[in-house]
Amino acid sequence: MQIIIKCCPETRGSLPGLFLFDGFGMINAYGRVAKSAGRIYMKKIIWAILAAVILVLAVWGWVAFKNPSTPGRAGADPESQNKIKIVTSYPMGYGSGRLVVDAVNLAFEQIGYKVGKYSIELVSLDDGDKIGAWQEDMEEKNARIAAEDPDVMAYIGPFNSGAAKVSMPILNRAGITQISIGNTWPGLTKSGFAPGEPGIFYPTGIRHYFRIMTTDDLQGPAGAVWAEELGFKKIYIIDDGEVYGKGIADLFHNKAIKLGLQILDHRTIDKKSSDFRELILGIKKLKPDLIYYGGVTPNGITYFLPQMHELGLKTSTMGPDGIMEQDFIDRTGPEYTEGVMATTVGVDARNIGTPGAEKFYNVFFAKYEKDPGAYGAFAYEAAKALIRAIAITGQKNRAAILDNFRNIKYSDGVLESWNFDQNGDTTLKIISGSKVINGKFETVKKFQVN
Repeated sequence: MQIIIKCCPETRGSLPGLFLFDGFGMINAYGRVAKSAGRIYMKKIIWAILAAVILVLAVWGWVAFKNPSTPGRAGADPESQNKIKIVTSYPMGYGSGRLVVDAVNLAFEQIGYKVGKYSIELVSLDDGDKIGAWQEDMEEKNARIAAEDPDVMAYIGPFNSGAAKVSMPILNRAGITQISIGNTWPGLTKSGFAPGEPGIFYPTGIRHYFRIMTTDDLQGPAGAVWAEELGFKKIYIIDDGEVYGKGIADLFHNKAIKLGLQILDHRTIDKKSSDFRELILGIKKLKPDLIYYGGVTPNGITYFLPQMHELGLKTSTMGPDGIMEQDFIDRTGPEYTEGVMATTVGVDARNIGTPGAEKFYNVFFAKYEKDPGAYGAFAYEAAKALIRAIAITGQKNRAAILDNFRNIKYSDGVLESWNFDQNGDTTLKIISGSKVINGKFETVKKFQVN
């Protein structure tokens, strides 16, 4: 056997640049034997190859040590094979975020964190800042953590519709079942609301995202209908500029116009501001009989209402489910929130009216000493439905769990009978209206929407 080797300049020296290797030494093009140089050169090559092999093996071993659950590798952690992880992603500085995670934990605690042969590990991730405002980079990070962990079979979250736009494509590519407790922007599942939606959220073409509550294309107009029923005629609208807040404010606005109500103005506020006095003085001159706020608790409204009272603007206030929580009352102050009205998708747990809801409310309140509200009820129902899907599947397989969750039909839980339509939305379409009475939201109206 002979191999031709072209010697590099650094090793060439006085030797000609082209050699033949015959297994014993090198013979230059003129026939002179250069055994000593050949052996030295080949030793360098062999040692370089050995060093490269050792480096590759060392890196592979380190990766295996750091990621024992990587599928398909011999020696994978056997304990991981019987473990399923469920990720929750919510702003934990926000009252509704904590309610959701508490309710999910309760559902799995009741079954001993075990479904069939699989132990369940709940991984609670935070996607918000210290006041509970969601952060894009945190939601993206959470979604990638879930997508890259082969033990993760489902993702419950996020709370905000804008955050969902970030995580949905990532989880869709990973084939992970994503369940919403709080996302109500219709464009996440339905066409006709924003360019490219909802297709841009499903790059694989497979629907992986589901929501237990109905959407703002029903909630926003229901708020306008309620405002008309209450006799309000001159309305000033503000929103926090987010997908959810501005979206539902626009839907309220459009329905109000159709109903013949007068919209004095519609402004997007600076959600990070703590001083709205100049805006309030301008609103005061217009003498509205209702201010409608589209947005969530952390985004300015807790400053706006006290300053409204401070400046003598006496008018009613209404908002969507983004403020329909005890956290809104506690942050703003009961003296400034008394009489505030809010719509919500669904009904708070105390007023659902099913045996399952009553039992859930009592157990939740006894454990956490707080009202689960509507979101706690949705979260508990979603977790129970997920448990059922995992049990039916009987295997640790993302695609199979997704298929079984998609086909769930639920009739014996907290809510009334429901299932998912072709978009992944619930068939249960209930909107309710609540009012702050003596420092708490109380359900005062139910809308049955078709």
